[in-house]
Amino acid sequence: SATVNHRTKFILVTGGVYSSLGKGVTTSTVGALLKSQGYRVSSIKIDPYINVDAGLMSPFEHGEVYVLGDGGEVDLDLGNYERWMGISLTRDHNITTGKVYQTLITREREGKYLGKTVTLVPHFTNEVVEHIERVAALPVDGTGLKPHVCMIELGGTIGDFESAPFVEALRTLRFTLAPEDFCLVHCTYLPVMGGSQKTKPTQHSCRNLLSLGLSADFLVCRSESPVEPSTRDKLSQLCGIKSKYILDAHNVACLYDIPGSFSEQQIVQKLAHKLRLRESFGEVMPPLNFPEPQQWAVFAKSLTNPSKTIKIAFVGKYLQQGSDAYFSVMQTFEHCCLTLNVGLEFLWIDSELLEGADAEATTAAIKTCDGIFVPGGFGKRGTNGKIKAAQIARESGIPYFGVCLGMQIALIEIARNVLGLKDANSEEMDDKTPNRVVMFMPEVDRRTMGATMRLGSRICHITDQDGTSIMKKIYGGASSVRERHRHRYEFNMQHFEDFKAAGVRFTGSSDPNFSAEDTRIEAMELPNHPFFLAVQYHPEFITTPFDPSPPYLAFVAAAGKVAHNWSGSPCSRVAKN
Repeated sequence: SATVNHRTKFILVTGGVYSSLGKGVTTSTVGALLKSQGYRVSSIKIDPYINVDAGLMSPFEHGEVYVLGDGGEVDLDLGNYERWMGISLTRDHNITTGKVYQTLITREREGKYLGKTVTLVPHFTNEVVEHIERVAALPVDGTGLKPHVCMIELGGTIGDFESAPFVEALRTLRFTLAPEDFCLVHCTYLPVMGGSQKTKPTQHSCRNLLSLGLSADFLVCRSESPVEPSTRDKLSQLCGIKSKYILDAHNVACLYDIPGSFSEQQIVQKLAHKLRLRESFGEVMPPLNFPEPQQWAVFAKSLTNPSKTIKIAFVGKYLQQGSDAYFSVMQTFEHCCLTLNVGLEFLWIDSELLEGADAEATTAAIKTCDGIFVPGGFGKRGTNGKIKAAQIARESGIPYFGVCLGMQIALIEIARNVLGLKDANSEEMDDKTPNRVVMFMPEVDRRTMGATMRLGSRICHITDQDGTSIMKKIYGGASSVRERHRHRYEFNMQHFEDFKAAGVRFTGSSDPNFSAEDTRIEAMELPNHPFFLAVQYHPEFITTPFDPSPPYLAFVAAAGKVAHNWSGSPCSRVAKN
């Protein structure tokens, strides 16, 4: 049928004038709105850097490394796609310059080019086109069906040297498609000078795009205030774009206001007309349990009018450049706020402050909070400060939630201050410590760092036998769930019995009976504490506004003393195999 054997259509999102204009938000919003109308959507992100993937990039420079279900370490924009569109992507949905070159060089070394000179055109560009066409057809929404529309976001700014080969590849792709199968959405910025919106940067950006063989079908205009009618008319005339296809994307109070704004401008109807979606796919049925445009407005109102505000001490080590290093974490907390109708106020604590002269004042500030959160991280710097944060939570009865390193340091703290192992540590911090509470995973390559961690979706068995644990409750009584991982260190099972004797309850494991040689601890709790939960996995990588991560939701509910009905709906993370 037309809905199964169709050719997927493409919407390319590019950026001009300068970076960080909101291409990712535009891509996610358009995809979400199309899905809300019944169209199956997918998304590809093109990153023009030579790194093969984002796995080894600094969180200070690049922000968070997002982990996909298949273990792909990718740009944080792919997390946005998954959360907003309700889809599950693969590592192939992220294309980098390094990944393409790696493929070409491997083929050349294998003799697959038959002695030809390998060049950017056509070999690089053809590889990109073939990759896009192959990946765009992959089912990503659980239906097993090919997407109707594939969003493509080109990272960087039009005119960058780095992205030039990809621009040429996308020009080639457009040339191979029917006009109704490709649409280009160009994001630009309208600065205000002398009291009026200036269009010249956008004009130059559109002409730059045109000189490279691509022309914009839609303009998404970022601005401080709504686009003025005179500005719209001028852009239409000088950029060659119909006035009705120039979209207003002025600043809003909340990201969840954007779908409503785009919907009011009838972006889906306009895209449907340009791409002939109705003629190609016929009538489609909106999916169940997926937000319609008006639901996003409800989300925005909930965030701006919470019933109460909860104060959380966020003890991290990548805080200097804002919260992009913890982007998915912050999105997850936001989803929890939507569900519980609460607001969060964060006390940002650089963990090193708990180690030096300011430790006493920082400790006092943390004790004023309703909850303490310790996220993941790598390296020795600031680790003792995180350990101190876990101690404050345990001894003061403040709700605690730790993720990845946040679980490891909680166990180290208990080993030092409860078990009396004063030199207890992680092998990551001290490879000569006689009491390795946290150890290097035996199968992990110690020489090669890229893509060698325990990555992606793994089964976590909930080992609670009497149904009284936090884990059992928040996952709806499930015996096993799937969550995503990213770590190369793990709890040392040689200390298992000592921790159990000290009152620690291990409620998540890779083996339900703790009997396998390679058993990995996935979750720990302190039963005699108001709320003390730490997990080895990263629950923030599976969350949406309408289905927030259970561990985060439980932590926020405990910190705010907010009741939540955990039996209200089945857990979507139950492991099926």
